[in-house]
Amino acid sequence: MTPPPHLSALTLTVDGAIARLTLHRPDRLNALSRVMLGEIIETCRWLGGRRDVKVVIVAGSGRAFSAGFDLEDFAGSSADPGETADLGRLAAEALTAVRQLTIASIHGHCVGGGLVLASACDLRVAAASATFAIPELDLGIPLTWGGIPRLVREFGPALTKELVLTCRTFGPELAASAGFLNRVVDDPQRAQVVDDLAAELARKPAFGLRVTKEQVNAAAEDMASTSRASGDRDVLVAALADPESRQAALDYLAARSRRAGDDPA
Repeated sequence: MTPPPHLSALTLTVDGAIARLTLHRPDRLNALSRVMLGEIIETCRWLGGRRDVKVVIVAGSGRAFSAGFDLEDFAGSSADPGETADLGRLAAEALTAVRQLTIASIHGHCVGGGLVLASACDLRVAAASATFAIPELDLGIPLTWGGIPRLVREFGPALTKELVLTCRTFGPELAASAGFLNRVVDDPQRAQVVDDLAAELARKPAFGLRVTKEQVNAAAEDMASTSRASGDRDVLVAALADPESRQAALDYLAARSRRAGDDPA
């Protein structure tokens, strides 16, 4: 059996038919770096060869699921911005296509690219105190990584437009009422509820689990296809060349820096 990949920004454990994939940059609220996105792709590839694993729990360590893409990592990178957009898209597609059923276990912040990754999972359970936001437009960039069609499928067109355009924070009640979340549970119960759900699914035949996932995913693609998401790289590059969009990003980062300076912690 191929050994598991060497990971630095994730942790991966396998217990019988259940694997746990944990975003592990707690000091950065599990912000999605290029390294982490690459490791998600690599881990999903490895899981594709594990026919004994039926369910994968995707969670975040520390205080959050994920605070979105790592601004400092991408800002300090000399990589082509288009390649960055592709890396996030490929990570989301890898989670969608992995043979196992995936359950996103959400707590704390689930923001931007973190929300896209959660939307790539098959099922989603959130703590009652979780918070969601899609702040990309305030950063002067469009939502990429195939996020728009994924959110249209889960939230519907009108609510997707509102949430993406306003960048407002919203709670699990709205996400559940829109159909994005399967369950909202009290914070102390989240881990146990997710573990119980994973165990329940792992007792079912792998063939039926996989075929059901494939059929639902195919129907979702008919509703709002992610096939054009490869064009996200061109959209991102165009936004970075737009003076108004660049100024919006500078204003956002300056405001965030001021808030951090006011924080006594």
